[in-house]
Amino acid sequence: MRARTQAQPREWTWEWLRERRQASWPSAKRVLDLTLGSALLALAAPLLAAGALALAAQRLPGGVLTRSPRIGLGGHLFMLHSLRTRRLRLDLLSRLPHVVRGDLSLVGPEPLAPDDERARAPGADADTPETAATTAARHWRQELKPGLTGLAQVRSRSGMPWDEPALLDQHYAEHHWMGLDLAILARAVHAPLRRAVRGLTRRGKAHLSDTDHRRCGYSAAE
Repeated sequence: MRARTQAQPREWTWEWLRERRQASWPSAKRVLDLTLGSALLALAAPLLAAGALALAAQRLPGGVLTRSPRIGLGGHLFMLHSLRTRRLRLDLLSRLPHVVRGDLSLVGPEPLAPDDERARAPGADADTPETAATTAARHWRQELKPGLTGLAQVRSRSGMPWDEPALLDQHYAEHHWMGLDLAILARAVHAPLRRAVRGLTRRGKAHLSDTDHRRCGYSAAE
């Protein structure tokens, strides 16, 4: 009798399927970044162009854009470009090309400069370069892209000690998933819209004087 072929272990099969899926299909996070980032960039393009023209008319010494090195996925450096204005959050919107290009994600930790203390992995000052490289490679900040916005940006204004930006960034790195990204994006959009609506409401609010409450026939002589 011919011996039966031994079945492959289920763990190996699932691992193989997972690797094939990751190699064949872009991640849902990248799809969200590319589709929503492109749509937002198309909508914001006229506003960004107007802001750039206004800044160009001022003839600023450094030009209309700021350029600063930031640490991206895997510890790779990239040059972050932003408009030199924070009006209407144009500086943030001007970073959308980085999202489409893949340097940034819509949601993620804050993009840090190379000299920022938070960018240094524990053990980076080890005695040997091999130890330092191995420890730095395990640093959680290098495992995902920095974000246009993030948990730290939408929660850091609460003033609570557990809402420190570094702790929020690490919490996001440990628990991020698509639902959390969508919730952060919704909150990032909701806060400025609420402030804008509140400002318009206050501006259009009627200011009633005492004469508006007087009954008909009332005269000051009374």
